Amino acid sequence: MQLLNIPRRFPCGVWFYVLGLNLVMALLFSSGAATYAVVGNVIPHFVTVSPFHRYLGRVDGPLAYNCKSSEVNKYCYGVDQVRTAYSIAPLLANGFTGKGRTIVIIDAYQAPHLRDDVGDFDARFGLPPLSLQIIAPDTLPAWDSHDTTQQTWAAEISLDVEWAHAMAPDASITLVESKSENDPDLIRVLNYTIDHDLGDVISMSFGESEDCATADVLKAWHEAFEKATRSGITLLSSSGDSGTGEPTCDNKSWNEAASIPVSDPLVTGVGGTTLNADVKMGTYQSETVWSDPAVRSASGGGFSAVYQKPAYQDHITAIGEKRGVPDVAYNSSTNHGVVVVWSDGDHGPGGMYSFGGTSAGTPQWAAIVAIADQYANQRLGFINPLLYQIGSTPVWYQSAFHDIVDGDNAVNLKSANNTIVMLHGYKAAPGWDATTGLGTPIVSNLVPLMAQLAVTHQTAP
Repeated sequence: MQLLNIPRRFPCGVWFYVLGLNLVMALLFSSGAATYAVVGNVIPHFVTVSPFHRYLGRVDGPLAYNCKSSEVNKYCYGVDQVRTAYSIAPLLANGFTGKGRTIVIIDAYQAPHLRDDVGDFDARFGLPPLSLQIIAPDTLPAWDSHDTTQQTWAAEISLDVEWAHAMAPDASITLVESKSENDPDLIRVLNYTIDHDLGDVISMSFGESEDCATADVLKAWHEAFEKATRSGITLLSSSGDSGTGEPTCDNKSWNEAASIPVSDPLVTGVGGTTLNADVKMGTYQSETVWSDPAVRSASGGGFSAVYQKPAYQDHITAIGEKRGVPDVAYNSSTNHGVVVVWSDGDHGPGGMYSFGGTSAGTPQWAAIVAIADQYANQRLGFINPLLYQIGSTPVWYQSAFHDIVDGDNAVNLKSANNTIVMLHGYKAAPGWDATTGLGTPIVSNLVPLMAQLAVTHQTAP
């Protein structure tokens, strides 16, 4: 693989201020220039989403919050359970609800019944009305309920919007819709979002193999991320649902690869866990790496072939010379999912589903950042240096994160000709690992720490 060197934009190993904004950044690349892979003779590619879901019933029907199915160990969580498990509830009780902040969610196509579904979701879980803006910079294709691609994105949109709102109930949400899942369309929508300053934090629950992106595409994504970072916008992306694997560029098989946009050093990558919490109260019990052989899925994680190891990961010996992902994690289990109201699925209007996948965690982390922005009374912007500083300080780390030390993300995947592709995985370990990153948040402790560090570095001489 030929590598194209792109000049490094920032000096190495220092904290500094960007354009006078309330943004604290650490240097990205600890050695050498940033690199972009040049992939020859590859057709323009596209990102994918894969929100796993199972039908629970109608929104106006009965629902026990444990959502217990007839299958062993399958249940789901409502809003209160997740807030309790990750210690978000104490901040909400003290008025830190994301008020005054805006979460941007970037997705493709549309969810025609979204506003009605959000209203039903709010009523079901006692949430305040959502200030929701929907923007489509380009003309969207007409809704086709028989198009499985459009239906899948509609599911993703519903999951993203409802659960960002659930965790930061007073934050505004702007949904920005791309006319397709193709890279150029999504990058154009991302640039529109940044240029119009539509929000404080951007959630992207999609991805594709690094191997399938041309040098121009990688460069365009990264330049947009640099622009967002200079504007103090936090970027988050899901790490994927196929362990260390990504689809080959012809979509007929699998190989070991990291995905974009999550592998970009300016993006905070969100991996997946299986959360074990009390099904009624939500009291935290334990977590393991998310791996579900029944649906051939596991937390995405591994190492980039494109990006150098960033300075904020320098102290992590488990990472070699390349960027390691994910950075953090959140419940993504398909068996311990979250409740979503979605009218565009096979069961029609008012359907309730249990959703899983790393795309479930990304909008909730975006909500946590919105709460942290409110707490700090400023945009935190590029948060990876803050997260890894907390992770490298034992007393902070133990108070702010659940360190996931059990499980791995090995997975067997099926190719187009039904051949089984066996991909090795990484094991969870103390501290950062290539399955769940630093771990999952203890939000009531993490948010004040992030805010304190951001303000301290901004005002330091």
